This record gives sequence, C-alpha cells and structure tokens, in this order.
Amino acid sequence: MKSVISSIILSTSCWTVALAFSLSSQSRPFHRFTALHVSPSPEAITLKTDLLDSIKDFRHVCSRDGDLAVDFGVKGGELNETTRAPVKLTFYEISDDAGKAADRVISICETLTALSPIKEPTKYIGDRVNGTMAPLNGAWGLLFTTAADASFSTNSTRGDAKAQNVVDAARGRITNVIDFAMKDGKEPLLKQLNVVIKVVAESSTRVDLTFRYVRAVLTKFFFIPVRWSLYIPVPGPFVTRCLFFLTRVLTLGRKKKKIPKAYFDVLYLDDDLRVHKTGQDNLFVQARKGWEEASKVLD
Repeated sequence: MKSVISSIILSTSCWTVALAFSLSSQSRPFHRFTALHVSPSPEAITLKTDLLDSIKDFRHVCSRDGDLAVDFGVKGGELNETTRAPVKLTFYEISDDAGKAADRVISICETLTALSPIKEPTKYIGDRVNGTMAPLNGAWGLLFTTAADASFSTNSTRGDAKAQNVVDAARGRITNVIDFAMKDGKEPLLKQLNVVIKVVAESSTRVDLTFRYVRAVLTKFFFIPVRWSLYIPVPGPFVTRCLFFLTRVLTLGRKKKKIPKAYFDVLYLDDDLRVHKTGQDNLFVQARKGWEEASKVLD
C-alpha cells in the first residue's frame, strides 16, 4: 500500500509532507454543469462519430491482442525514471494493429482541434458567481488517453478502473476520480483515489495545475473491514523548488532535474466532448455522461 501511495504522489511531481486519515463512507458531492448548448459544425459532428467508432475499434484490438499492463511507479511503467512524469504509452508495443488504431484516434483529435466551437474553454474558471456556466465545468468520463498514469487494465496488479475528471470551476478546482473495479469477485483494498488540484486559467485555452492533496478511499483498516479515507497533502510550489534545489546540491549537480510545470491545453471542446493535451504531451479524450452516443463507450 505504501508503494502505491508513493507512486501516486510522484506522478504529480510532488512530495508527501504529512499524513492524516478519517473515517468516510461517501464521496464528496461535486457541482453540476449548466449546459451551454453550443452546436458543433456538421464536419465536427461527423468527426465525433468517427472518433467514437475509432475508440471502440482501438479497445477491440487491445482486448484481442492484449492490453499494456501498466502498474504504479517507475518499475511498473507508469513514471519516467528520470523526470518522474507520467509515461506516454506506445501502443505499438501491443501490436501493429493496436498502434494503428491509436494513431487513428489521435489523428481525428488533431483534425477536430481546428473545429472547436468553444473558443474560450477556460472562461469563468475561478469565478464563484458564474462558475457553473464555465465550459469546462462538470464531470468528464475518460474515453481514451496516452498517459500511463491514467491507464488501467485487468491484467495489471493494480487492476481495472474507471477514471473521470470533475471540474468545479467556481472553486477553481479539478478532482481526478479513479474508481477501482472488483477483482476476482472481491472488493479491492484501494477502492477509490481522488487527486485534488487547484486550477488557474493561464490563457483562453491553457489551464495551470497545482496539486493539493490525494484522498485514498480504502476498504480495510488493519484487516478490519471498514471504509475509511487517507488524506495525503502535498507541498506548495516554494517547497517543491527547495526540494529540487537540495536534490541538486546533495548530488553535486549530477541530477539536473527541472521543476515540471503542470498544465493542459484544451484542443477541442463542446457540450459533450473534450480533448486536451498535457505538458507531458499526453492526450486525453473525455465525454460527458449525458452524451448518448458515448454512453456505451463510457460504461
């Protein structure tokens, strides 16, 4: 369990400074989304359908040829050994068909970028009055990603899971929610992870991220079956810079790590579909549960 939590903190490029836990049986409520009713162009609508079909095909090929077994940490293939940033997956490691299917998904996303109907995706982020009208506000389910730290499969020791990204624009906060599936008919020890992030709009399309804390929902406490939450705070930017400086001093400059800047750029956004790319060049394709065509892909 300790190695799992440590890996999660490393993937946010931060360090654990304190631990605290509290009993909990329910997840925290998230703010609702006020629909904008933005209509994509006919070309974008066609591409969105093609995108869903391509994601379905990609998943079919992976289930046939064998998915990547990504686990926590550097040894598990989740993090880069040098930078500790999330690894960008290469699906050709599965098969040529899987690599080509992933390339097709990525190609459609690149084409959609020029057709985004919402030109200011970051509008109203941090606005306590109009936050519910923010284009990014609300819950987004994961359809596809190249990021190893957001990939889960039944053939890995951490097991299968579903991930969603919940944006609370009024509070300037994003919560990455990971729900782990049952394995061999048993509830996993680690039931859910909530990674809470402060967000600030740097531009009309870029969102800066500052990781605040991780909440791990567990199902046992010293072998006693009880659901409880472990909170893991992470330090602010100043502490992070100090730790990087000390690392360089203690290693006589041999480890020339740069302070990673966490952010993502919104490439495409409408009422149903969101495509963004992180500072580590990882692509995310997400959808709202209200998008009927994508509901079967999300489930």
